[in-house]
Amino acid sequence: MQEIYSGHEPVLLLESLALLDLKPGQVAVDCTLGLGGHSSEILKAIGPKGHLYAFERDERNLKVARSRLEKIGNNFTLFHDNFSSLTDRLRREGASHADAILFDLGLSSPHIDEASRGFSFLREGPLDMRFDTAQGKTAADLLNTLGEAQLADIFFHFGEIHASRKLAHAILQTRKINPFQTTTQFAQFVRETLGKSILPQAFQALRIAVNEELMALELGLNQAIELLAPHGRVVVLSYHSLEDRLVKQTFKQRSTDLRDPNDTFGTRVLRSKSLSLLTKKPIKASAEELARNPRARSAVLRAAERLAQPSL
Repeated sequence: MQEIYSGHEPVLLLESLALLDLKPGQVAVDCTLGLGGHSSEILKAIGPKGHLYAFERDERNLKVARSRLEKIGNNFTLFHDNFSSLTDRLRREGASHADAILFDLGLSSPHIDEASRGFSFLREGPLDMRFDTAQGKTAADLLNTLGEAQLADIFFHFGEIHASRKLAHAILQTRKINPFQTTTQFAQFVRETLGKSILPQAFQALRIAVNEELMALELGLNQAIELLAPHGRVVVLSYHSLEDRLVKQTFKQRSTDLRDPNDTFGTRVLRSKSLSLLTKKPIKASAEELARNPRARSAVLRAAERLAQPSL
């Protein structure tokens, strides 16, 4: 598998590294290790006196990345875990802060290319969609067991499908006769119910629900901000509007003083701002990168720096 994916190109690599502003001896965290593309360059930048911590939910990806990183150094710690456990995991290792933290929220190449993972509507495979195949419910489990209202909420909130109620109702009627089992079966059902243009949104919604992605992002991103050392930096690569909206809102909130709405004069600060924005507008892949790596097309990068001390 390592040979198969040796040509995997990390998205917005140079831009990410520039904004992380890595220095020898620093503590860095890759919250989404994947196949280790970004982490390999991070490990080189922080040198043998630095330390890299990285999170990956997919055990197969973890093995590939570990082998890749071991060729560079041994000053890293990998967690087979969700980055929503960021604070707890680092503190157990004795790390009280981080100088640079990266989130690359996109799917890794095996998730897209391997039909058995069930992420793609273009390939026949089981409706799985779990990042960690050892735990949790599959996409098929959700489709075949959840109630109509729950399914409608998933497709509306995570897929932004306006006809989510119609889709959910049709799912319940269909599964009585023919339970959902494969990607192509569900894809054909969506085409017949709402049209083929809805397919990406429907599969995205299921994937987000299966892996509880937005909840994990909210938890992990806020923990990352608190863990940053003064002048430490956090870089986030998002791949759809729901992710990017959450990142944008979080960065905005944490880079603005939270004032007491009941204070007549508006001078009482409930929470001082802790971030300075490094990207006023999101960064996207260049034409050159898109020519090499079309999967970077939807990537959006935002970055922020921890203030030396909260503003007063």
